Parts: sequence; structure tokens; C-alpha cells
Amino acid sequence: MIEPKPKKPVRHLLGLSGGKDSSALAIYLRDKVPEMEYFFADTGAELPETLEFVDVLEDYLGKPIKRLNTGRSFEHYLKLNGNFLPTAKSRWCTSELKIKPFEEYVGSDEAITYVAIRADESHRQGYLSSKTNISARYPFIEDEKNEEDIREILDSSGIGMPKYYEWRSRSGCYFCFFQRKVEWVNLSERYPILFEQARKYEEFHRDQGRTHTWSQGERLDDLVARSGEIKANAEQQEIADAKKPKKRLLESLTQSDRPDDGCLMCIL
Repeated sequence: MIEPKPKKPVRHLLGLSGGKDSSALAIYLRDKVPEMEYFFADTGAELPETLEFVDVLEDYLGKPIKRLNTGRSFEHYLKLNGNFLPTAKSRWCTSELKIKPFEEYVGSDEAITYVAIRADESHRQGYLSSKTNISARYPFIEDEKNEEDIREILDSSGIGMPKYYEWRSRSGCYFCFFQRKVEWVNLSERYPILFEQARKYEEFHRDQGRTHTWSQGERLDDLVARSGEIKANAEQQEIADAKKPKKRLLESLTQSDRPDDGCLMCIL
């Protein structure tokens, strides 16, 4: 008689974006869920600070963070998508570089994915897999943890906030189309090589007769040409936000020029 194969244990998975919330959740659950598997979907277009922060977090967690997408970068999928740049309405970058690699990593295993949506943003919905073998848990909502708690988790661990928050409101690709205009200006000043690459993508797109631009309604060349105006407007907005009750700089930074909050799987 053939013995049935023993059932595999349920896998516990936590995806890291290099953002503050998923990083804080990893720290928060490190000792509570020792069997946790950590993964990072590297798009090949990450900021240097993001990659550095993931390395620091890996040391703190004391176990490897699985890098997905090895050998399959943004360039690879750009060609597969007819050299059409991703947009807010056509986010093939998220599906190709984040969701599909994750689902391939899970395969047919029973898995629980831990999502870092906070209690103070419980109206938001993270990635929900269509695969029946993958379910989700929201520990920060379950334990009523808000943004103050997340900052405390990061600070008390000694890791602190990712450095890109000094000039940018989110993790994600350096050319993310959800960036505020002032963040594009900051990118051009801090990482001119990356900015130039983003500009080349945009120019190639235009040369194909397409009108889409990375920053809504404005080419990067034109945006940088008025960088002084953009920075002045951003400073005035920060001053106005600071006068509002219980408004912190980080909170004002997270208010995007766009009506969309971005792809949560990329930025949490």
C-alpha cells in the first residue's frame, strides 16, 4: 500500500518593499512568527537607499531575505510589453515585477501572507491573491497599530527610517509615476544618472509617437527646467501643512500630487 505524502506545513510569508511599514512589520513579527519567510521583489530599478535598507534589515532579522526577479529586470518586461511605459491605469510593472514573481515563489503551497496595512489606514486594501492557496493577515490592524507605533518599532530596533524619506515619500522604482514633481526634482539632483535613464525611457516613448509622460502632464525636461518653482511651491506647502494641527512633515510628504495612493505592494 502506497503511503500518502505528508501534507506540507503552511508557509508564512512577508514581502518587503524597503518601505517603513513592511519593514516595521518584519521587526514586529520576528520573534512572534519564527518560521516567517521574507522576500523582496527587486525590480532592477530600486533606489540605492532601498537596497541598502533591505541589507540592514536582513542582518537584523537574522535570516535571508529571498530576492525575487533575479535576471528578470524592468528592461526585460518593458520589451515584453511592447516598450510601452507603465502608467497609473496600466500598472504592468506591479503585476510583472511584484505579483507574478511572488505567486511563482509560493507555487501551490498553502501560504499566509502578512500585509503591513496599519490600523489608521484600514480602509486601504493590499494585494489579495486570486489563488485560493494564499490568504492574508493584517497584524497591525489586528493589534491596532498606527503610524506612531510603526515609527516607534523602527526607532527602538535601532534601524530607524529608510534614508530616502529625507527627500521622497515612498519606496518603489526610481522612475515611479506616482512620485510628486518635487521628488522628480530631488531625483535629478541626488541621482542624475538614474534621472537621465528615466528621461531616456520617456524620450524613447515619445519618439514612438506616444504622449505618456512619467510625471502627469509634463515631460521631465520641462519639469527640471522649472525646478526652482516646483521646490518653492513644495516648501510653501510644507509650511502650510506644518501649521495644521497634528500634522507632521512625514505626513505632508505622503500627500501625493496624484489622486491615487500608489501600488501598495510596492510602497508599504
